[in-house]
Amino acid sequence: MYALVDAVSFYASAEKVFDPAIRSKPVVVLTNNDGCVCAICPIARRLNIPKFGPYFKVKHLLEQNNVVIRSSNYELYADLSDKMMNIIGRFCDTQHIYSIDESFLHFDGYRSLIKDWHEYGHIIRRTVWRETKLPVGVGFGPTPTLAKAANHAAKKLSGFNGVAVINSEQTRQAILQRMSCEDVWGIGRRLAKKLKIMNIHTAWDLAQQNPKAMRRAFSVVVERTVSELNGITCLNWDDVRQDKREIYSTRSFGERICEPTALKTALINHVTTVANKLRAQRSLTHQLYIFAASGAHENRYYKKSFVYKFPSPTNDTCVMANAVSEVFNNIYQPGIRFYKCGVGAVELISEQFQQNDLFNKSPDNPKLMQCLDTINNRYGKGMLSLASSKLNDRWHMNRDFLSPQYTTRWRDIPKIYCE
Repeated sequence: MYALVDAVSFYASAEKVFDPAIRSKPVVVLTNNDGCVCAICPIARRLNIPKFGPYFKVKHLLEQNNVVIRSSNYELYADLSDKMMNIIGRFCDTQHIYSIDESFLHFDGYRSLIKDWHEYGHIIRRTVWRETKLPVGVGFGPTPTLAKAANHAAKKLSGFNGVAVINSEQTRQAILQRMSCEDVWGIGRRLAKKLKIMNIHTAWDLAQQNPKAMRRAFSVVVERTVSELNGITCLNWDDVRQDKREIYSTRSFGERICEPTALKTALINHVTTVANKLRAQRSLTHQLYIFAASGAHENRYYKKSFVYKFPSPTNDTCVMANAVSEVFNNIYQPGIRFYKCGVGAVELISEQFQQNDLFNKSPDNPKLMQCLDTINNRYGKGMLSLASSKLNDRWHMNRDFLSPQYTTRWRDIPKIYCE
């Protein structure tokens, strides 16, 4: 048996954890630079606020309904996610963290101990709520795709109270018949439109199709999805989340910048992010794509990019930062009001299959990077960083509605006053 546990409107729910005053109020969370609405709590959802719509278009509606607005507090979300995943992991043999708020569980040795899957799901929910104050939905199924479908039912379909179980033909049919094709894991809106032309509207309709025919018409992924909807396990954890083939870090600035030092600092911060992600998935990069651009509506639009090729593949932050320094003068131009910049690692290979060059000794320092990552993992992201990546408020993204970083900054630790 598999399970999928994920938080309900995670970003919005996380904002309520340390602020009880807003737990009964509608809350929305905005994306980078407070551009769009990216998370809507269940209370705010009743106001029909469009998700991923521009903030300026719904600003009046939010003010009219006294909606609490928050900027994305990534530091808080990452810490709460880590705590939530550690709690969920206690309930299974194997855990696979799929995203910041989703975790797959696999039960093998636990199976003989669990008499009632519904009750077990509610135990998970109550434990997570008691220890983190985060609401979660739990779905059980004989395959990862059916567990995902059950989770959808637990959170979105009527008749379920946060937990749904697909453990019989009757429950499988009942849930799949109430699910749209686009709600099936791995299908999405674009593919669902093509399926509707073939008169395939619900998840149950999709499950009735011939897997081989679906493979010929679409892809092996759709073939596996059909098989999984029929209780045949086709996916393993490697299929669920493969290593990225390219890793990018880009962001627009909070305000236009012209100074070379500020732009260079921003690029090195992006390099640091990319290098961290490379080491996390144990990959190396042959090439680094570096770019900076002005706003598209500037009188003089400017975009410049450069591809830096490393003599030996690397994931060392220092080596990659030096690459940015080498090519920076090819990208920066005086008088340009830069709006966005970024860095991308392309042509990735696995550390496991790296072939060293006898004549080009790698400048990487794995022990130093391991020390860097250990300190940052223990004491918080950015606790130890390159001097050249010192933060500059001018290029940092706008977060005008940012809540305190309760668990990662000493000055933001919650205070309780007793009288």
